[in-house]
Amino acid sequence: MARNLLKNPNGDEEMLFWELTENGGNEWHVEEMPGDCGHEFGHEAVTKYFCTSFELCLKSQVIDLIEEGYNPEDLDNQPLVTIEDWYSGRTDCGCMYQLTVCLLDENKEVLHEYKPEPVTLDPDTDDCSWRQVTHTFYDYGPGLRYISFEHGGQDTKYWNGWFGVRVTGSSVTVDL
Repeated sequence: MARNLLKNPNGDEEMLFWELTENGGNEWHVEEMPGDCGHEFGHEAVTKYFCTSFELCLKSQVIDLIEEGYNPEDLDNQPLVTIEDWYSGRTDCGCMYQLTVCLLDENKEVLHEYKPEPVTLDPDTDDCSWRQVTHTFYDYGPGLRYISFEHGGQDTKYWNGWFGVRVTGSSVTVDL
């Protein structure tokens, strides 16, 4: 089974290993599951999540695949790269979620990008429970050396505090 290359995917180590690329409002925060006006996650091993504020909050990691023990020849054979992320909102405030994952070459130039349209969750029209997003990269060409993973969002009512999107359970795997 392929291992998760993201470090601290659930906030168990607060913000360790994450670069805060946008840190608006009251900044990123880590809370215990299910949190105020939140939802149970469904996986007992996940007990925390990251939450965003009233201005855009994005965090990222860049994975160096050579440093992680992969050899260039194997990477040039274009192994499947699978990403997974979980997000939810609160039952009292809407939020917006976004995700961008890029496969990068040795110069950190983009080989391929996955950037779905941002998602808005509105407690007036849905339950805002935990949702999974997954994507598998294939046929992206030789040269893969790094993977950039960035996600986050904000609340839609501009409330002071941590009323924005919640994220946890993130993963990036390379299947050799």
